[in-house]
Amino acid sequence: MTQLQHARQNIITQEMKKVAKDEVLDPEYIRAHIAEGKIIVPANRKRKATKVCGIGTGLKTKVNANIGTSADYADISKEIEKLHAAEEAGADTVMDLSTGGDLRVIRKKIVESSSITIGSVPIYEAAVKMVKHKHSIVDMTATDMLEAIKLHCEDGVDFITVHCGATKGVLKHLKENKRICGVVSRGGTFLVEWMIHNNKENPLYEEYDEILAIAKEYDVTLSLGDAMRPGALADAFDRAQVYELNVLAELAQRALEAGIQVMVEGPGHVPLNQITAQVQMQKELCKGIPFYVLGPIVTDIAPGYDHITSAIGGAIAAAAGADFLCYVTPAEHLSLPTPDDVRSGVMAARIAAHAADIAKGIKSAWEWDKKMSQLRRKRDWEGQFNTCIDPVLARSIREKGRPQNDEVCSMCAEYCVFKLSDKA
Repeated sequence: MTQLQHARQNIITQEMKKVAKDEVLDPEYIRAHIAEGKIIVPANRKRKATKVCGIGTGLKTKVNANIGTSADYADISKEIEKLHAAEEAGADTVMDLSTGGDLRVIRKKIVESSSITIGSVPIYEAAVKMVKHKHSIVDMTATDMLEAIKLHCEDGVDFITVHCGATKGVLKHLKENKRICGVVSRGGTFLVEWMIHNNKENPLYEEYDEILAIAKEYDVTLSLGDAMRPGALADAFDRAQVYELNVLAELAQRALEAGIQVMVEGPGHVPLNQITAQVQMQKELCKGIPFYVLGPIVTDIAPGYDHITSAIGGAIAAAAGADFLCYVTPAEHLSLPTPDDVRSGVMAARIAAHAADIAKGIKSAWEWDKKMSQLRRKRDWEGQFNTCIDPVLARSIREKGRPQNDEVCSMCAEYCVFKLSDKA
């Protein structure tokens, strides 16, 4: 049985117990909300990750890090280095988005090397396979796509992104809207090109029942990809995006009916003033199903700083009800990220997630901040290093600017407000 089926039969699994312990919640709370489809615990039955994470209502906001090769850079050792950088920085999940090299070997190595939840996007492998065999992406068949999904599940990934909502109905609105950046989802682009060339419906939409059957066999969670996510602020909240979200809401309910855990992905590049409305609309349409947001990036003019533009949007989205943030690194829109970029991206997203958890009233988030404030008031530097979100960076900055008086920092020195308050 799947986690969802267990939950509906009032069975609390070991995975549910682990999540409950991590969240400091009653296991029954986890079980009940999984049964409703409002919490997911991605955990492929073929793989036993050291850590599992719960995503959804009442839980801490989770963070995903994307890694993976490209045609230009296909060194698996570098991706394993990035995986470990993401784990050490505190990512809850990692997605393998590889498109270069032997994709199955790379995926297996990442799954084998990871202690945390792993996701992937099978359509990439189906497309790359076509190109390697001197064919075009538009030559893919439904069988090719389903075989790729089966392989990824067989190899142990815990959740997969499938772009089932990019239907021919969506294309009509996409054509009418004349977006600046068009379709920026890679998987979405593959499928849009396929549908236009073949003048047929999206095979992942038509074969959705078969996808559900494969996911059920391995207890793999579906992440319903937003192929129409906006890639520019000017493209946000258009008819194509909203139409696809309605399709995804329908598909999400079908997954729940089949006993499959599911989440829905969201935008993208979104103006600050639209973020809350977009999250609330998703939550309403999808009946509380976990929402996975890719950013959102709140301005298009900051390449090199998009981990910051993303963290701003992510904090607002999560505070409004989003459950899962996909990090963005400083390399976004520019290059494949380095391990240092991965670390920066994870930290920025974790700060956004934590800030949102405070707004959501997550008790452990408040307690963490309170403890840090108490240590800061005492000028307990070692305690602060051991408590803060990034001890390595905090300690290194302190050492670079170490004051003569070890009690204070070098900014205020003898005029430290806490030291003066103590005297008073």
